[in-house]
Amino acid sequence: MSEPIQHTEQLIDHLFRHQSGKMVAVLSHIAGLKQIHLVEDIVQDTFVNALQHWKIKGIPEEPAAWLMQVAKNKAIDLIRRLNYHTRYVQSQSDVTVTQELDSFFHEQEMNDSELRMIFACCHPSFSKEDQVALTLKLVFSFSVGEIARALVVSDAAMQKRLIRAKELLKTGDIRLEIPTGKQLQDRLAIVRTILYLLFNEGYLSHKKEEIIRHDLCMEAIRCTKIITEHPATLNPINDALLALLCLHAARFDSRISDSNELILLEEQDRNLWDRELIKVGYHYLNRASEKPVISQYHIEAAIAAEHSMAKDFASTNWSRILSLYNLLSEASPAPAVVLNRSIVLSQLGETEKAIAQVLSIGGIEQLIRTDHQYASVLGYLYMKLSDRIKALSYLKQAKSITNSPAEQKLLQTRINLISSN
Repeated sequence: MSEPIQHTEQLIDHLFRHQSGKMVAVLSHIAGLKQIHLVEDIVQDTFVNALQHWKIKGIPEEPAAWLMQVAKNKAIDLIRRLNYHTRYVQSQSDVTVTQELDSFFHEQEMNDSELRMIFACCHPSFSKEDQVALTLKLVFSFSVGEIARALVVSDAAMQKRLIRAKELLKTGDIRLEIPTGKQLQDRLAIVRTILYLLFNEGYLSHKKEEIIRHDLCMEAIRCTKIITEHPATLNPINDALLALLCLHAARFDSRISDSNELILLEEQDRNLWDRELIKVGYHYLNRASEKPVISQYHIEAAIAAEHSMAKDFASTNWSRILSLYNLLSEASPAPAVVLNRSIVLSQLGETEKAIAQVLSIGGIEQLIRTDHQYASVLGYLYMKLSDRIKALSYLKQAKSITNSPAEQKLLQTRINLISSN
């Protein structure tokens, strides 16, 4: 494949991730949710046209604007086909119709359309699993396979789930609107969960060729900023989530070596941390603390802030971080929280207690067999106790189940270190 064509295809992939959700939201606002299948077809066709056109004539100066213009033209065709002309103007020229449609493609209106689509996908008519799946598909352009992996189901099961959910989106009493009152707060909680999931999918990528999927993380931050700044959705918990995401994203450049290897926190060059993004994180964490509300995102952001304030790994205030994990365990006693708390205990010299805590997690045997993080942490903890046999056993188990080449390489390095001693 020639370099220009490969570059074009990479750009199309990037733009599809960043622009297709906006296009689906805007076109759905124009045509209505009942036409969601036609809307998806239009968006897909727009990107196919771009790929074909750009390979021959080259990439335009403003590719995102080019895509939006094509989508706008196709929206006019859609209105004609569906006899929706009178919905906007009667007995007026195509120029006037185009002018009417232009208002839907202004930046603020696109943000509002995207927010409405997110809330529609999180409608209480859907199960929680369907809410997550629909949002990842329609707003963030995840493939069926990516959603299936995120929700730990088969591709076939996810395909069926999406078909059913889209049918309900078409036929149910679901509107493209920003809810109010308790409905708004309930749905905001779901939206935050999905944005957090999206960021984590990028931060701990399941893709073999990418250690960090920057596009997913940046999309999560962008959409979190929308709900943080929109007048209808102001909420300190939104501020806390945005703070958390910014503080984690600030460490991106230090997490991967020049040879594309994973670098753990202890070995990261803190000079590479994005201090401006850390300041943004502090800003939103301070804003989140102005009201008497505390959430898991407040606590996790405070933990990330503690790491950001330490000038080096040795200066980390592990006692303070343990106190925060104790609070987090009360608010959200999830296995991942217990696992992370065990690492903090080990840093405080309580490695045996840390191991006992991990092994006490409900369903730990299954987690060790299916999620490499649990076996990896146990291997690391047994390394600290100089228990070579158990350390090797868990590290080899972790390596056998992770799909990430970077994780495999890191685990092999630890295995080699133990084996050579």
